[in-house]
Amino acid sequence: MEIVAKPWPALWSLVIGFFMILIDTTIVSVANPRIMEGLNADINSVIWVTSAYLLAYAVPLLITGRLGDRFGPKKLYLTGLVVFTLASLWCGLSGNVETLIMARILQGLGAALMTPQTMAVITRIFPPGGRGPAMAVWGATAGIATLVGPILGGVLVDGLGWEWIFFINVPVGIVGFILALRNVPSLKTHPHRFDIPGVVLSAVGLFLLVFGIQEGETYNWGTITGPISVWGLIIAGILVLVAFVVWQRFNKGEPLLPLELFRDRNFSLANIGITTVGFTVTAFSLPLIFYYQLVRGLTPTQSALMMVPMALISGGLAPVVGKLVDRVNPKYITATGLALMAVALLWNSALMQPDTPILMFLLPSAVLGFANAGIWAPLSTTATRNLPPRQAGAGSGVYNTTRQIGAVLGSAAIAVLIQSRLAAELPGGGSGAAAGGGLGMTGTLPDALQGGFSTAMGQSMLLPAAVIVVGAVVALFFAKPQPVQGWGGADAAPGSAKVDAGLDSAG
Repeated sequence: MEIVAKPWPALWSLVIGFFMILIDTTIVSVANPRIMEGLNADINSVIWVTSAYLLAYAVPLLITGRLGDRFGPKKLYLTGLVVFTLASLWCGLSGNVETLIMARILQGLGAALMTPQTMAVITRIFPPGGRGPAMAVWGATAGIATLVGPILGGVLVDGLGWEWIFFINVPVGIVGFILALRNVPSLKTHPHRFDIPGVVLSAVGLFLLVFGIQEGETYNWGTITGPISVWGLIIAGILVLVAFVVWQRFNKGEPLLPLELFRDRNFSLANIGITTVGFTVTAFSLPLIFYYQLVRGLTPTQSALMMVPMALISGGLAPVVGKLVDRVNPKYITATGLALMAVALLWNSALMQPDTPILMFLLPSAVLGFANAGIWAPLSTTATRNLPPRQAGAGSGVYNTTRQIGAVLGSAAIAVLIQSRLAAELPGGGSGAAAGGGLGMTGTLPDALQGGFSTAMGQSMLLPAAVIVVGAVVALFFAKPQPVQGWGGADAAPGSAKVDAGLDSAG
C-alpha cells in the first residue's frame, strides 16, 4: 500500500476536478430554456443535452475503474481531465444542438475516466483507520456539487449566457490539471489481464438499461421505432447484465468485476445505500424547483439559493463527521443521515402549498444539510474500508456506477410521477398549456392552477422520501468495522487467502 507522507495536497487537487464533473450533472437543468432559445432547439433535443452526458458518464465506469488499476489512476485522471476540459470548450462554442450533444458525450467520457480514480487514490494513499476525514471531503464534494450546480448555473445563465456554464470549466480544468500533476503521486500499477467479453457485456448491458430508463418518458414507455420498445431495451439490458455476472463468476482468467468484492457485507450494502442516495438527490430537486419557479415565481438563481442552508451546513459539518467515522460505527451516522433526509423531504412535501411563507422552506433545507453531512462520508468509507489495493479501481468503479444508475432511475421515475400527479390534480387532467407550462418552462402559473400544481409537486416528493427510507434500513445492517490486518504489506494476488481475509473482515 502506497501510504504517502502528505496525502492531503493530492486529495484537494483531485477534489477540484471531481467537483467540476459532478456540477455538470445538474448545472444544465436551469439553462435548458436559454439553450432552446439560443440554439433554436425543441424540448426533446435539449433533454438529450443532459441525457447524453449521463449516459456517457455512467456506462464506462466499471471499465475505467479497472483501467486505473492497470495503467495508474493518476494517468487516467489527467487524461480524463484533458478530455473533459476540451469538451467543455467545445460545448460552449457549439452552434447547434446536435453539436452540443456530441460535445456532451465527450464530456461524459472524460468524467467517466476521472471519477473512479478519485476514490481509488484516496483508498490507496490513506490507511483505513485514517480514511474517514478524507472520505468526508470526497463525500461533501459530491453532496455540495449537486446543490451548487443549479445555483452556479442560474448565476451564469442570468449574467453571462448559457455558454458560460461550460466555459467556466476551462480555467478550472487547467488549474486542476496543474495541481494534480504536481501533487497526486504516481501509484503502483497492477498487471491485469483485460476481460474483453466482460467489457463488451457490461458496456452493452449498462447502455441498454440506462438508455431505456432515461428515454422511457420521452417515448411514453412504449415503442421507440419498429419492433424496439422502451421495455424491450430495459429487459434486454437486464438480461445482458445477468450474462455479464455469470461470465464474471465462471471466467477462469481475471474478471472485470471481481465478485469476491461482494463477500464484504458492508461493500454490498453501501452500494445499495448509495443507489438510494443517487436516486433521491436527483429526484427531489425537480418538483421542488418547479414549485419555487412556477408557483412562487422565483428566478432560477433565487430558487437555487433556497438550498444554501443545505450546502453550508453540509460543508461545515463534513470535517466533524469525517473524524467521527473513524471512531464511531458508521452505520449509526449513516442511518441517521438517511432518516433525516426522509424527514426533510416529507417536511417539504407538507409545506408545498401556494400560500406557505417562502422562508419556511429554509428549515427543511437546513435539515437536509445535516442529512447530507451524515451520508456521503460514512457510506464511501464503509464501501472502501476493506478494498484490496489491486482492486481499489474496480471497487470504486462499482460504487460510482451504482450511484449513477440510482441517479438515472431517480430522474426517470420522478418525471413519470410528476406527469401522473399533474394529470390527476390539474383542471382538465393536466393537459394543454397547464401541463406544458408546468413541465417546461418559465413564468408563474395562473392562480387557478397553483393549488393543484403545488399538490402534485408535494405528492411527487413522497417517492424520493420512500426510497431514502429503504437506504436508512439497509444502513442498519452494516457490520461493525474491524481492524484491517496487514495494511502496508505487499499486494495479494486475486483470489488469495489474504484478499479473502481482508474482504471478510467486515462481515
